[in-house]
Amino acid sequence: MDKQTQTEIEAATFRRLLSHLDNHKEVQNIDLMILADFCRNCLAKWYMAEAASRGEEVNYDQAREIVYGESYDSWKTKYQQKATPEQLAAFEARQQAKASQ
Repeated sequence: MDKQTQTEIEAATFRRLLSHLDNHKEVQNIDLMILADFCRNCLAKWYMAEAASRGEEVNYDQAREIVYGESYDSWKTKYQQKATPEQLAAFEARQQAKASQ
């Protein structure tokens, strides 16, 4: 596979991931962090870092808008739920497990 085709496939895969997350707004960021150790905000940070590594300036709010498909504040108001005690406990256990590795 040539490099251009690989890049196009990777870009399409990223767009598909964003679409999948957009179609599953019920999956909260804390759930993603507990299960996969990344969330939508992580994707935005990675996007911002990759842009910077290529000399492009994309700030965090711009990157989050790309990932969320709208401003973070708007998405948060519409879809983010308050974390449950169980989610917070699972997140804390995940963080402690990572720290002890």
